[in-house]
Amino acid sequence: MQKVVVKKITRCSHENTHELMRIFTALFTAYGPQGWWPAQTKFEVIVGAILTQNTNWGNVERAISNLRSAEVLTPEAMWALTQDQLAELIRPAGYFNVKAKRLRNFLEYLFNNYGGGETNLTSFLKQDTAALRTELLSINGVGPETADSILLYAARKAVFVVDAYTKRILTRHSFIGEDAGYAEMQALFMDNLEDDQILFNEYHALIVMTGKDYCKTKKPFCGECPLGSFLKA
Repeated sequence: MQKVVVKKITRCSHENTHELMRIFTALFTAYGPQGWWPAQTKFEVIVGAILTQNTNWGNVERAISNLRSAEVLTPEAMWALTQDQLAELIRPAGYFNVKAKRLRNFLEYLFNNYGGGETNLTSFLKQDTAALRTELLSINGVGPETADSILLYAARKAVFVVDAYTKRILTRHSFIGEDAGYAEMQALFMDNLEDDQILFNEYHALIVMTGKDYCKTKKPFCGECPLGSFLKA
């Protein structure tokens, strides 16, 4: 595998920007626009962000389909469910009892602090990015990746989402060390790319596709990966 060393990854540099944009160009050329996040409303994005923890998107889609069929994909309708009712509907997403509790935690925060409802949800998401991130992280069950997914895809803030695929690709191409944490990986993108929500959205979606299709955990398809030949140039 071709190794690319990015210097001073937590600081802005022309070299870092150049290499990151080369990767984006290679992936965008291979995959095209992703149109991510696939959802009809901001609330559906938030639900999906919580449900996708520790599972694949196909399972989340089945859970979302159940919620849509039951006509409970609004804050008010979901809040009216018992936790057991909600857990049964989201069963396909796995860890359904835990995730039902996390959804209830989010709804409780929304209703107790903002009055609940779609209109108040919109007001909640329009806050300053730092303040909104702090609030999201204060909700039990919402970690950095989930919070940043909500910020990027529901609130449309210029925040880069880091996930397991991101770390796998970055470490295999020597952008970061194995011990790099979430903040360090996020800084690589946010310190060296234009502050652009659309770019961050597309870039993260392309990384996910690459991780799913090529950069697999045990048997990566490096020779076929869009980054394989491109990074040798």
